[in-house]
Amino acid sequence: MSNHQSHQHKAVDLAYGAAGHGPPLVLLHGLGSSRNDWLLQLPPFIARYRTIALDLRGHGGSPKPPGPYHLEQFAADVALLLRRLDAQPAHVVGISLGGAVALQLALDFPEMVRSLVLVNTAARFVSDSWQQRVMGVRRVAGVYLLGMDRVAEGVALRLFPKPEQTSLRQETIERLRNNDVAAYRATLWAIARFDVRARLGEIACPTLIVAGDADSTVPLASKRLLAERIPHSRLEIIADSGHATPVDQPDAFNRVTLQFLEQVEKSVFGPG
Repeated sequence: MSNHQSHQHKAVDLAYGAAGHGPPLVLLHGLGSSRNDWLLQLPPFIARYRTIALDLRGHGGSPKPPGPYHLEQFAADVALLLRRLDAQPAHVVGISLGGAVALQLALDFPEMVRSLVLVNTAARFVSDSWQQRVMGVRRVAGVYLLGMDRVAEGVALRLFPKPEQTSLRQETIERLRNNDVAAYRATLWAIARFDVRARLGEIACPTLIVAGDADSTVPLASKRLLAERIPHSRLEIIADSGHATPVDQPDAFNRVTLQFLEQVEKSVFGPG
């Protein structure tokens, strides 16, 4: 029995919103967030695609079953929704945690994925470098010791450090504050266990890797590794952008993503 099948019976029905017509396009948000991550993408995406924005397990309006969570479960939940909506194969766009879920989905359910757009994500998040490990430990410790309010402030400041990003920072704090602490913890541990570096060569669909040049959460080296190991992939670096590229540089992000998807639809990119 393969790993994802052992988790499959635990798949949950995810909350989602869908609009638009055309090939299916699925949007997977980051840790502690929700489908609201994609508000700046919806108008241009809906114009060309049947766009499905969902809340991952433990997030937003989706069920928050008790842990432990595994990325295979997150992927199985998404697969269940795609089957229910008859929305496969889909273009799958994921940021950070959502990018990890997208990778797992492409590995466990390759027939469901037409292409991948992986935004500021990694095949493994717990890095060998001391600094990254300390930052990870601090966030985990924060959830246990400080509660969601303090965690929300720290994360929001790292996502939106500029003075002119105050309103984005405040919105992020509000959104993160509303998280179910147990579900957030379970998701953090799932992220800590995630490591698909050895399997990246199995991904057969066209893949775009998007990196914010000033992302302080996921190092550029992790994104370069994705580009090196995923066969039909390329890396696009977005200038003056942090970890939340679709929010801090929406025009540039929407442009490169839509161009890529159009190329995939025409099958001039990769094996398609």
